[in-house]
Amino acid sequence: MPEQNASSLCARRRRPADRVLLILIDLCAAFSVLLLSGILLYVLLRGWGSVSLRFLTSVTSVLRGTVGIAGNVVNTVMIVLMTMLLATPVGVGAAIYLNEYAKPGRLVRLIEFATETLSGIPSILFGLFGMMFFGQTLHLGYSLLTGSLTLVLMVLPLITRNTQEALKTVPSSYRQGAVGLGAGKWHTIRTILLPSAMPGIITGVILAIGRIVGESAALLFTAGSAKALPKSLAGLLPKALQSGGTMTVQLYLSATSEGDFDTAFGIAVVLLALVLLINLGTKRLAARFDVTRKR
Repeated sequence: MPEQNASSLCARRRRPADRVLLILIDLCAAFSVLLLSGILLYVLLRGWGSVSLRFLTSVTSVLRGTVGIAGNVVNTVMIVLMTMLLATPVGVGAAIYLNEYAKPGRLVRLIEFATETLSGIPSILFGLFGMMFFGQTLHLGYSLLTGSLTLVLMVLPLITRNTQEALKTVPSSYRQGAVGLGAGKWHTIRTILLPSAMPGIITGVILAIGRIVGESAALLFTAGSAKALPKSLAGLLPKALQSGGTMTVQLYLSATSEGDFDTAFGIAVVLLALVLLINLGTKRLAARFDVTRKR
């Protein structure tokens, strides 16, 4: 009887409708892979010839006859650093409060609803708000600081929700064991919960960095498009209060206003390489801080 039941189950699994559905799923997967591969290949073929050491270390100048994105690279790095220095502590702290301290109720649901709503707002609306509030009301003007403060509002929901989900995956037995040993609330969070949730937190932070690197609409309203390099390392701090365009902003301007598609595709190649490094870094860091795998 068991063998007959097994054979009948196998026969059911081989129905024509199942085979058709399996073929359709395979075709969809193959189409997605081919589409992504085609886009990457096209960008690489169009932009690889524009990428060189001079392209990465010089600034576009008509007088010198140079084309480069060094200023845009510096602006991108500065905006990423300033944004993450502000957004990461606030986002992780908010998640810890919501998940560990706040009592479940209307207030927590309202905050979670607000964060989810913020994550769905178009970035150009954040740019408009940042220009009016940070740029004009606070008199910061078009500057990297204005762009960073605007991007903080954009990535906070991403960091907060990822940290919340990471904390929820920590087994409740960890908390109960810490309480049984007499550990306090903050000591438990600092020594047990955060290390256990670190892979998820790092993933949220790296995803936020990826969104910052790929953002252009909000920064056009807030940070501007200047691409000059500071004359020295001491000039980096004042540059935070000056206008500066990131690589994505320069890509947009090169492809639209300037009509320089060679430079635009060259920047696209650099951005693809940067995104690849970010993804590899995510996997390495998440594996390094994965406490459960080490145990």
